[in-house]
Amino acid sequence: MPGVPGPASRVSMNQISNRWRTTGYIARAVTAGLAVAFLVVLVRPDLIVPPTGSEGTPVASFADAVAASSPAVANIYTERTLTAPGTGLGRALRGGFLGSAVVIDQAGYLVTNWHVIRGADEIRVQLADGRVAAPEIVGTDPETELALLKIDLPDLPSIRLGRSDELEVGEVVLAIGNSLGLSQTVTMGIVSATGRGQLNVAVFEDFIQTDAAINIGNSGGALINSQGELVGVNTAVTSSATRDQAPPEGIGFAIPVNLVRGVMAQLIEHGRVIRGYLGVEVEDLSIRDTAPFGIDGSAVQLRSVEGPALTAGLRPGDILTHVGGQRVFNRQQAMNIVASTQPGERLEVRATRLDGRTINTVAVLE
Repeated sequence: MPGVPGPASRVSMNQISNRWRTTGYIARAVTAGLAVAFLVVLVRPDLIVPPTGSEGTPVASFADAVAASSPAVANIYTERTLTAPGTGLGRALRGGFLGSAVVIDQAGYLVTNWHVIRGADEIRVQLADGRVAAPEIVGTDPETELALLKIDLPDLPSIRLGRSDELEVGEVVLAIGNSLGLSQTVTMGIVSATGRGQLNVAVFEDFIQTDAAINIGNSGGALINSQGELVGVNTAVTSSATRDQAPPEGIGFAIPVNLVRGVMAQLIEHGRVIRGYLGVEVEDLSIRDTAPFGIDGSAVQLRSVEGPALTAGLRPGDILTHVGGQRVFNRQQAMNIVASTQPGERLEVRATRLDGRTINTVAVLE
């Protein structure tokens, strides 16, 4: 009859009623669970685990790293007298030269680039807290593009030194410095490469390459890792571009902190860097040049030999393949190994003679 529910309709109504009762049970359970979770978080907030990356590392900001390191990054302002071309007159340029420096300990030592203070008539250091001081030049090392300054102020901040030999390509790094006169500028990037040389920036080159933005005024500033530790001193950017090309972006270079440590220690102790002397002049050989001698890969050939190298039995024409137990592939690498060895120390050398013989010898550096 019209208006009277049939059996099928009565079953549907029962199902709806059951669903409402089930929904009510779930809602009450969820409410109770949220209440318990709220109480747990209130009592034990440390139980909240931050989201992690693909390898289980926390995904967080770098604010803590910057806060820990940026107070130790100072601004450098220099004044120099330049001679105008074609005249004997000097013209003083005031405030036109910018740079950065890093306070490496509370005794007042700051490391910066040599080119930042080169030829300066007056140098001023401005700390992140606004204090200004005239530094003493402890020593310079143009061959690595480093200089060490010292200021006499109380309660100085300092930066933790990291390990540049543990850096991996792809690791996040941040550059801090007086970029374009904008003090305490922070830029972020990654380690693009390590061990970069032959850039004609310094005699001894072992640069960290990064795509963190490095601009005028950043020279001498800090390159830090995600823990806020100093891993490099920002030094240079590439400028290789033709008239029709835009300047390259994202290619900057920093001196690794391990090299900075050694230079700093010698400047403090001696006022200069004392390096080992082997007594050779060398040139690079390509893979094609070395293949006829059974050498796998490039190497360096001796052009002249004297001093410790001559005493050790090396001859002009010998092809160096190993220095100090390390395989060497180019002149820059061989120079760095010799330079990092102190006078009086013994240095193992392996070379291949032009007749194919292998020579293993030991040179005592001067």
